[in-house]
Amino acid sequence: MYYELFVQKKKMLGQITKWLDAAAAHAKEKSFDPNLFVSLRLAPDQFAFGRQIQVACDTAKLGAARLAGKEAPSNPDTEQTLEDLRARLTSTVAYLNTFSAKDFAGADTRVVTQPRWEGKVMSGADYFAEHVVPNFYFHTAHAYAILRHNGVSVGKRDYLGALSLRAP
Repeated sequence: MYYELFVQKKKMLGQITKWLDAAAAHAKEKSFDPNLFVSLRLAPDQFAFGRQIQVACDTAKLGAARLAGKEAPSNPDTEQTLEDLRARLTSTVAYLNTFSAKDFAGADTRVVTQPRWEGKVMSGADYFAEHVVPNFYFHTAHAYAILRHNGVSVGKRDYLGALSLRAP
C-alpha cells in the first residue's frame, strides 16, 4: 500500500514540474522574470512558493525513507530559481524511484520520530496517515494556489494529472 501511495506522490511532483512550465510561460507572456514566483506567497505568515516546493519534496522523500527505515539524502534548501526547483523535484523523484514495495515491509509498526517532536514517536501507519499525506498535499496545494493567485493558467486537471481511466 505505501509503495503505491508514494507512486502517486511521484506523479504529483511531476505535475508540479508542469506548473513550473506554465509559470515560466506566464512570466514570458507578461514580460517579467519567472524567478519572481519563487518568493511569492499567499499570506505574510505562510511559506513562499519555493519553500512550499521544498517542503513537499522533503515530505515525500523523508516519509518514504522513515517508513522504509532508510537514511534520506539531505538538500540544502538553496533553490532560488524555477530551474533550481525543477532540479529539486527531479532529484526527489529519482530518490523515490529507488524504492520498491518490499522496502515498506513492516512500515505500519516502524517507530518514527523527528527532532521537532521532542522525543515523542509515532507508528509508521500513524505517521503516514497523520503527517505525510496531509503535509504533502497541504504544501502542494499551496504551491498551486500561489501560482493561480498570481495569474498562472493552471486548473484542476493540471493539479490531478492524467487519470487511470479505462472503458468498462
